[in-house]
Amino acid sequence: MKAFVRYSVFILVALALAYGGYRMLTPAATKTTPAEKAEKEEHADSVTLSDAKIETAGIELAKASAGVLRDSLLLNGIVQPNQESLVQVTPRFPGIVRDVRKRIGDRVQKGDVLALIESNQSLTQYELKASLAGTVIDRQTTLGEYVSEQKPAFVIADLSTVWVDFSVYRRDLKRVGIGDQVLIDPADGGPPIDSKVSYLSPVGSSDTQSALARAVVPNSEQRLRPGLFVTGRLTLSEKTVSVAVKASALQTWENRTVVFVRNGGKFEARDVEIGERDPQLVEITFGVLEGDVYAAQNSFIIKAELGKGSGDND
Repeated sequence: MKAFVRYSVFILVALALAYGGYRMLTPAATKTTPAEKAEKEEHADSVTLSDAKIETAGIELAKASAGVLRDSLLLNGIVQPNQESLVQVTPRFPGIVRDVRKRIGDRVQKGDVLALIESNQSLTQYELKASLAGTVIDRQTTLGEYVSEQKPAFVIADLSTVWVDFSVYRRDLKRVGIGDQVLIDPADGGPPIDSKVSYLSPVGSSDTQSALARAVVPNSEQRLRPGLFVTGRLTLSEKTVSVAVKASALQTWENRTVVFVRNGGKFEARDVEIGERDPQLVEITFGVLEGDVYAAQNSFIIKAELGKGSGDND
């Protein structure tokens, strides 16, 4: 019995010595320091993109700043020629069109010859002239055609200003008034056009159960073309906030709401808390400071690069 006990003790001592030798020969596991852990997490939430890649991807950069949030009403509208700057040019005497000088789309000055007409009375030609500087938007005559004072031969409009007519449904009529601001989107990729309601129709349409609200809009860049549909966002109320970013800047990353802020050559996924918002802007109450440069458009591309862990880090 004593021999068995001594043998057992010997086995235990041998195992203990063998384990101790293994521990001495095996390198200790490297522990991650808090600084290394923070650096790893920072790297996981950031990606480097060169200026060339930013431009190629169409990533728009903007600075976080104070902004105006608007409670608004979305309206559908159509662009019309300004009827106060439009003329219908009719022949003075009936006759035959012998020459046509201007066509639809041509710009004319006051006094320009539009056509030559041979009078039926005198059998001599007289000039049909523009009585307004503008653009020919309609022509109702052709070479050799009989014309008379009963029908306009040309319609000329000064398109430096246009009417934008919006339909306002009955339930919203009490919310709309003359002088209200309306931001018009021509859907051409450019910024909205700031205007005001200048006319509100006293009668409505039985077909659509809506009434007309009109804005007279400067159109020097010809962004608004008569006949095309547009949308307008009529401002009902406004609130100024200290820091705002474009709504398109918000992304969801690992179940967090983030904005990609540029810091040096990197974009960081910055956790944010948001306040009030409108269709264009979002109030930031925490996470982004005034003056921070952020990805305002196409920020989803940065999210995709972050997901690959690549960017220009490869």
